[in-house]
Amino acid sequence: MRGLLLVLFVLLPVVGHAAPRFVAVDVYLSVDEPVAAWQFELADANGVTTIVGVENGDSVAFGDVPYYDRDAIEAGRAERVIVADFSLEANLPSGRVRVATLHLMLDGEPEFELTLKTATTRDGSPLDATITLESETRSTT
Repeated sequence: MRGLLLVLFVLLPVVGHAAPRFVAVDVYLSVDEPVAAWQFELADANGVTTIVGVENGDSVAFGDVPYYDRDAIEAGRAERVIVADFSLEANLPSGRVRVATLHLMLDGEPEFELTLKTATTRDGSPLDATITLESETRSTT
């Protein structure tokens, strides 16, 4: 009987707790005018997300990996992330532009909070823009 209780005690934490899963989510910025700089923040209200990587988007103007706290992500302590980039290129993108892909580890069901901090033109004027997050399972604004 003691052996059975010991086995149950050891297995109980495993039963009912799914293994973390990894997903990639794309961040899209929609603007009518050419965008030269942007910044957004992604957080998870449920606290089940760890950001494990950040990639650039589709635009040649933003060809390098955007700016973010690389040390926090590499150390596995990134539960939220602020991502930003700017470009001095002659041909800046407009319309619907994928600005980043985020790689996430989910240990439960997230409730993403995506906030556009800024989007500006070449001269620094603010743009009327919207930002969306798209993954295999959900889309949010």
